[in-house]
Amino acid sequence: MPTLLADAGAGSGDPDLGLLKAVNGLAADAPGWLDSLVAWTAEYGILLGLAALGLTAWLVARRRPDAPVAVAGVLWAPLAVAVAELANLPISRLVDRPRPFVSHPELDVLVPGKEDTLSFVSDHSAMSMGIAVALFLVNRKLGLAAGALALLQGFCRLFVGVHYPTDVIGGYALATAVVLLLAPIAMAVLVPLCHALSRSALRPLVVARSVAVEPGGRRSAAPADRRSGRRRGRGAPRPERERAPEDLAA
Repeated sequence: MPTLLADAGAGSGDPDLGLLKAVNGLAADAPGWLDSLVAWTAEYGILLGLAALGLTAWLVARRRPDAPVAVAGVLWAPLAVAVAELANLPISRLVDRPRPFVSHPELDVLVPGKEDTLSFVSDHSAMSMGIAVALFLVNRKLGLAAGALALLQGFCRLFVGVHYPTDVIGGYALATAVVLLLAPIAMAVLVPLCHALSRSALRPLVVARSVAVEPGGRRSAAPADRRSGRRRGRGAPRPERERAPEDLAA
């Protein structure tokens, strides 16, 4: 059955298949324990690492002066991944590209059970890059760390022999487009929602206990006693000075 993407490797000089074979060829020379480690990392390890980064981003966002806005940005990350995965359903059926090892049985496949699934785009790559881009919009350091994991994810998908390089690139592109293009709409909904939650019994999910957030999303300028002290200095009478011992004796 013809597919939208021509069979990678139909020509001997196909760079898509050439890069896949170059990376997947590393598995043949690697020890068995390393192949098993990369296979687990490709399927579960990187996603667990990204989940840990997302949890860290949420904890940090709760302590920011603009906590409701920051938490809304973190919340957009998993939602964007879900939207990207839904968008990939019709794309994968339209392209209808089989896994590379179906057409090229010489590949060393480290993750079995994917013969009946489609190759374009890479779900794991899309999920990883979606989390990375969304976190970068909220916290650059954590976003860069997530981006490094997303790039590693792409390498691992080639190493285990279940995706072409263009599958990985397509996943990156899809996730990035979803996160950036839909972010204004998502934030228009999520920011008011997080502000509402910060005024409810669910406030600890949005704002850390030690952080006071004003209605505009800013941390209060000073504690109450400091503010009252400033007001006292402006207009209220200053407290009577402590009387000297000789005055008390009079």
